[in-house]
Amino acid sequence: MKSLDPRVSRLNIPDQPPQLESKVPLDQLGTFEVFLQLKEGKPYHHVGAVHAPNNEMAFVFAKEQFSRRLICSGLFVVETRNVKVTRFTEGEDTVYNYISETFNEEGESQVFEFFHLNRRGKQHEHIGSVEARNYDEALALAKPEFINEKPVFNVWVVKTSDILFNDDEDKIIWDTLPEKKFRDAIAYKAADKLKEFKEKQQEAL
Repeated sequence: MKSLDPRVSRLNIPDQPPQLESKVPLDQLGTFEVFLQLKEGKPYHHVGAVHAPNNEMAFVFAKEQFSRRLICSGLFVVETRNVKVTRFTEGEDTVYNYISETFNEEGESQVFEFFHLNRRGKQHEHIGSVEARNYDEALALAKPEFINEKPVFNVWVVKTSDILFNDDEDKIIWDTLPEKKFRDAIAYKAADKLKEFKEKQQEAL
């Protein structure tokens, strides 16, 4: 039946209700964790996060945000949802005390990257890699591999396959970044200048 009410008819409402449709994806950007290597051979450490639609754009945003003012020889990003996090501990209690040595054997063997938080208030630092079939097995294998006398307050575990690393040819993007010593207070040699000023004052007397 057709409505005689013009307020309804001009809406062109179909006689049959539409079938179910897919929900429109959310337009919010994903969160990606950023890790930086200051010098060749040094471990990567966490420096912050960026929001981006995909890994590639996250890498671009991370490069612009975190490597413009810092000496950098390597950078990688990983989506936050792909980072598995252990519990936190306090004092001299290491988180590896709570890692179970039993695990299921499901999954295919792959490489997992481990990041330790060795001091509260600092950033996570890459400690090494473990080959395992799943996260539980990776943690169990990491316990004898990485535990030492220093407490580890928290551990991040990431599949290597979930990480977007910079390629070797990408490293040229940092070749134009000399070490900016002028950003350090020591570069101004304030103590030397003060000493020189006092000496001149004494000579003038």
